[in-house]
Amino acid sequence: MELTVAKKDLLKIVARMQGVAERKSTMPVLANVLLAVDGTGAMRLAATDLYLSLLGRVPADVSKPGSVAVSAKDLFERVKMMPDGPIVIATQDNATTTLKASGSARRYTLRGMPGDDFPPLPQPAEGSPTLALDVEVLSELIQKTHFSISTDETRAHLNSALFEWEGDTVRMVTTDGHRLSKVDVKVNGRQASATMLIPLKAIHELRRLCDEMLAEGPADSSRGEKGKPELLITQSGSSAFFQGAGMTFSVKLVDAQFPPYAQVIPKQSDKQVHAPRAAFADALRAVAIAASERTGGVKIGIQNGTMRITSESPDSGDGFDEVPVEYTGAPITIGFNAKYFLDVLGALDDENVILGLSGELDPAVLRPASPPPDKQFLAVVMPMRI
Repeated sequence: MELTVAKKDLLKIVARMQGVAERKSTMPVLANVLLAVDGTGAMRLAATDLYLSLLGRVPADVSKPGSVAVSAKDLFERVKMMPDGPIVIATQDNATTTLKASGSARRYTLRGMPGDDFPPLPQPAEGSPTLALDVEVLSELIQKTHFSISTDETRAHLNSALFEWEGDTVRMVTTDGHRLSKVDVKVNGRQASATMLIPLKAIHELRRLCDEMLAEGPADSSRGEKGKPELLITQSGSSAFFQGAGMTFSVKLVDAQFPPYAQVIPKQSDKQVHAPRAAFADALRAVAIAASERTGGVKIGIQNGTMRITSESPDSGDGFDEVPVEYTGAPITIGFNAKYFLDVLGALDDENVILGLSGELDPAVLRPASPPPDKQFLAVVMPMRI
């Protein structure tokens, strides 16, 4: 194999492969990225850990077709150190791969593996239903829910995000058993149906892909009707495929039953507290410094238009702050993990939020005070004894 490729194109796609290539696997080939050319005027790159896969193409001046698998980490580090401009990549029969900067003496040699040793990537079945979704929408769904995904990989049903598309509504729900986040967004004029349980690692990579597509601006092939970047989402068998910006990201979906989230959300809250989001978050952050390191617990007490936030720690002392709120009901005090509220408040940009409370042992519901008609967000936080 021999070809010439622009450094900026190669570096961008190899950087994206880093989150997918599996460095600690017992299968050495999974730490590699596949480089392949077949005479089409482009180089194909792929990385996989057998659960996630990423496939992309970059324009190339191909002199000789072929394929090779080289360390994703080593390739990224060496391409990054190349001077700007064309890079010549050539492989020998023993899969040794040379990278040389065109017009410069700088050169690297990598010990590779035959491209045929690289595992085949999943492909969607022909005729599988495909949905087109604005990248902005998927990015918002992830940004407002990712923090309440459980990091416990032994609980697959919680170590994932539920993605649903019902008619003209797309939804994402996450929970770790202590809190729950749910976002609904109306997508006008689009009728579709899909249900996917996407693992946490894939959510991280999707968030990265969305951020990059929004920052770079879409290629023509990724533009929707209104010129906004789009992802094409295909569910096929046990996998889902996300295509956009010249990349195809695939993920093996979680085969588990997501908790019945509708049963977790309180039907109504007896007490409604209207609070300024930024002031609420600032007070929580300040008082949480003095909270117990083990529990992170604070007490939230509300009465006569004032929210009092307190913390007590036998080791480091106490903390106290208060925030003016709109509330005229009976006094109530409940203990919560401060971080759970801070995660939610940090994901919102609304000026005011509504905190719904019932009893001292009942979950709290936090939502924006004035959400746009096409978007609905809520978070449920379970109380704790302090």
